[in-house]
Amino acid sequence: MQFLQLTETGSAILALLVVAGMFIMFLREVYPTEVVAIGGVAVMLVTGILPYQSALAVLSNPAPWTIAAMFIIMGALVRTGALDAFTSTAQKQAQVNPKLAIATLMAFVVLASAVVSNTPVVVVMIPVFVQIARTLNVPASKLLIPLSYAAIMGGTLTLIGTSTNLLVDGVARAQGMTAFSIFEVTPLGIAVVIYGMFYLRFIAPRLLPDRDSMASMLSDRSKMKFFTEAVIPPDSNLIGREVTGVQLFKRPGVRLIDVVRGDESLRRNLKGVNLKVGDRVVLRTEMTELLSLQTNKELKRVDQVSAVETKTVEVLITPGCRMVGRTLGAMRLRRRYGVYVLAVHRRNQNIGRQLDDLVVRVGDTLLLEGSPADVQKLAADMDMVDVTQPSARAFRRSHAPIAIGSLTGIVVLAALGVAPILLLSILAVAVVLMTRCIDADEAFSFVEGRLLALIFSMLAIGAALDKSGAVSLIVEAVAPGLSALPPFLIIWAVYLLTSVLTELVSNNAVAVVVTPIAIGLAQAVGIDPRPLVVAVMVAASASFATPIGYQTNMMVYGPGGYRFTDFLKVGVPLNLTVGLLASLLIPLIWPL
Repeated sequence: MQFLQLTETGSAILALLVVAGMFIMFLREVYPTEVVAIGGVAVMLVTGILPYQSALAVLSNPAPWTIAAMFIIMGALVRTGALDAFTSTAQKQAQVNPKLAIATLMAFVVLASAVVSNTPVVVVMIPVFVQIARTLNVPASKLLIPLSYAAIMGGTLTLIGTSTNLLVDGVARAQGMTAFSIFEVTPLGIAVVIYGMFYLRFIAPRLLPDRDSMASMLSDRSKMKFFTEAVIPPDSNLIGREVTGVQLFKRPGVRLIDVVRGDESLRRNLKGVNLKVGDRVVLRTEMTELLSLQTNKELKRVDQVSAVETKTVEVLITPGCRMVGRTLGAMRLRRRYGVYVLAVHRRNQNIGRQLDDLVVRVGDTLLLEGSPADVQKLAADMDMVDVTQPSARAFRRSHAPIAIGSLTGIVVLAALGVAPILLLSILAVAVVLMTRCIDADEAFSFVEGRLLALIFSMLAIGAALDKSGAVSLIVEAVAPGLSALPPFLIIWAVYLLTSVLTELVSNNAVAVVVTPIAIGLAQAVGIDPRPLVVAVMVAASASFATPIGYQTNMMVYGPGGYRFTDFLKVGVPLNLTVGLLASLLIPLIWPL
């Protein structure tokens, strides 16, 4: 199925136009990145830029399958409590020596991110770091960006530390290069980590903001709050009055949450609601105000037993959360769980109105209020992370040695060259599933299907750029200018291009597009392509300057109460200096 007959140059130009259009859509966020990528593949298939057989060959690339297997291994580590055991120890240490606990946790984050996906590591660690921030009496904003950056830098230590490394390796192998070994990039990664830790310890504290989290801005946790319902009786003089104008509901310590008429919640637009007989007014009050409301004749006497003590929590929407893509109104959280969404934090904005129409996205932070049991049930059903305290659950601790042993086996055997990483990963997945370290339904919930869709789609886009001659077109245009440059500047140019694009769109998408270009440039200039591929690998991972450049940055965005500019202030200097360091060291480790 092909509707256009194009010359070779025409195919190359059209391929570049399609990719440019995709990048614009990535930036505008009209559709999720994986949807844009799939749409781009469809266009290239229909126009004949991407031959069907070339698209089919993408499915044989081992990188995405290895990434999926590593997600399951990570799930087994979480399910067996292998990660929780360490975080609990650090939590106790925080009470005695918080600064030592932070140093220990940062070291753990770096090392854990070197062998498993760093996104779950950050998700597990956010509540721990928030608790330590309270112990130290400092804002969480001083600790959460360093947490994300440490996880990113830890991912550069090994080939399996981040999906980007595996992906670049897969693309390079498809281009005929020798596969990277699991520890080949470790010397460079160690240098990046050492410098990064120095930066986070001595420079970043001067640049990090002092911001309150959403919960601390909207809720005073020092005073107990109660949800209670007050019924409008037939003889009340509140009948017919607009609810937002009732002074009784505006007193200090009282907050109007909802008006329930029959089974319908009128919370969406309370401003135009006139009270009727039988309306149930949901209030959030302190104990003293609760007692005074019970004696008020305008409301039906409130039974003390019916008042429910509530707590306010911030919950993080992670990639596996069942809320993603659904509107808050459609989930009927008040009716099903007795929990209210008070506000949502997204990209430097606190959203407190028209919440019912809000479509939940990964990285959102929700401020919830309800009874502890109701909030816990909601969080468990929807797979949300409470960022105010580490989550408690029944771990399969007796299986933890099996999960740890499976991961260790992958690392050791891959390092010894016994078998390819994909084969070892599949064997490890079989072990953790057969020994019930984790159940199958839970195991596959850890696999980020949207990420895999993006990766496979971008691999197909990369194949189209190669087959259409677009890569050759770019190389022919750029190679003459690079050939006269010294090795440091050649690597720096490739690194800078990759880094800038990564901060704007998905790092995996950029890695797939830039890797073939880097290989083509090296071949055109007459140098070994490996150093340039390593530059792409590090630059696509070391994304510090924006919250959209790397998923862990987005994870800490809401809980830290950050603004977009906060990442620029802390991340741009780190991006530039890490790039300079890598450009100096790469030619020494991999001579051009």
